[in-house]
Formats: sequence, C-alpha cells, structure tokens
Amino acid sequence: MKTILFLAIVLVSGALAGTIHGVANLAIVEPYLDEAIGIENQNLFASGEEEDTPAFWVEYDAYRDWQKGGQVLAGAMLGTSMGALFGIVYALSRNVLPKGSDLKKSFTLAGVMWFTIYIIPFLKYPANPPTVGDAETVVLRAILYLVFIAISGFGVVGFYQLYKRLQSKSKILSIVGYAVFIGIVFVLMPANPDEVTAPMDLVNGFRAMSVVAVSVFWVSIAIIFGGLWHKLRPDTENSEIQN
Repeated sequence: MKTILFLAIVLVSGALAGTIHGVANLAIVEPYLDEAIGIENQNLFASGEEEDTPAFWVEYDAYRDWQKGGQVLAGAMLGTSMGALFGIVYALSRNVLPKGSDLKKSFTLAGVMWFTIYIIPFLKYPANPPTVGDAETVVLRAILYLVFIAISGFGVVGFYQLYKRLQSKSKILSIVGYAVFIGIVFVLMPANPDEVTAPMDLVNGFRAMSVVAVSVFWVSIAIIFGGLWHKLRPDTENSEIQN
C-alpha cells in the first residue's frame, strides 16, 4: 500500500464529498431551519424573553449569516473525518466486497455504511428542527444517538468477522444475525424523550431533506473515492497505473 497516496485519496475524497454535503445543506435544509427558527423567535417574543426590535433582528441576521457561511467549511471538516473512516474500512474490506470495479466496491461499502450508521439510527432518533426538543435534554438525546450509532457500527464489524469465517452457503446467517441483533437493540433503546410540538409538515420536510443531504454525501464519497482509487491504485506496489 502506498501510504501517502492512500492518505491523499482519503483526505481529498472526504473533503470534496463534505463540501458537496455542505452545499446541499445550504440549498435544501437551511430553508426549513429558517422557518423553524422563525417559529422559535415568535415564541420568544410571545413569552417576553425577547423583544421584537430592529436591534434583535440585526443581531439575529448576523448570527444566521455566520452560521450559513460556516456550513460548507463544517461540511468539509466533517467529510474529511468520515472520509478517513471510509478509507480505512475500504482498505481492510476491499477483498471481501463484491467483485467488480473499485467504483462498484466503493458504492457497496458506502451503501452499507449509509444504512448502518445513518439510516438505522435515524429511524430510531430522526433529526428534528430547532423548535423540537427541550434544551435540558439535548445532551441525553445526543448520547442516545451516538450510542446507537456505535452499537450499530460495531455490530456490523462483529458480524462482518463472522461473515468472513462462514462458508459461502452459510454467509447469509451473519446478515440475518445482524438484522436480529439491531432489531433487538432498536426495541430496547430508550425512545426520544421530547414530544414533537412543531408543525408536522415542517418536521417531516426537515427530516426528508436531511436524509437527502446526507445521502448526497455518501453518493459523492463513493464516486470520488472509487474513481480516485481506480485511477491512482494506491494498493499496487509499482508506480505503473493499472486499468
């Protein structure tokens, strides 16, 4: 393995996919955030915690502009870290992934990771806009979500090891085993402690666009990483580019 080339592929693909994710968030998720925060502001005005004054809106607009301006940078940083994880897993599992091009293998791995460390936890703890959730439970909610991701992720690793050891006709047992395992975890994990009080069209729209934006990231990293790996071949010992 050419370590420097491998690291370059990982970092570049992660940063580019993360940047694309940040742009997708700006385009399709931020409008729902604006609407949700608008409801939250009206509640603050109604309760007397804030006053509807020009000074408030100047400060608010400056803060939101700062948030939106950092969206792409934050996406690139998060993408780089996820790209590192993706690259390591790909290097370790490449020979076990379905036969075919590196792009096919990359898409397969991206699909597995998208499903196990994003979709499954999302189904248990779906994303909510700012108007949903008590500030006092935010730490608990974050812990529950991260614990579920960790359980699902390490569960996949464990059943993947079982998959490698089983004979070809028995490999389905590892997939069934993971499905049963994560189903039990799904039932046993505590429910979200907060009641959804925001308009459901806003909540559902926010959740749907969040799924789309994250899916864009996984598709992007599969294409970029798989394409770069196929072109540069960091797994070869010689410097000749192979087709």
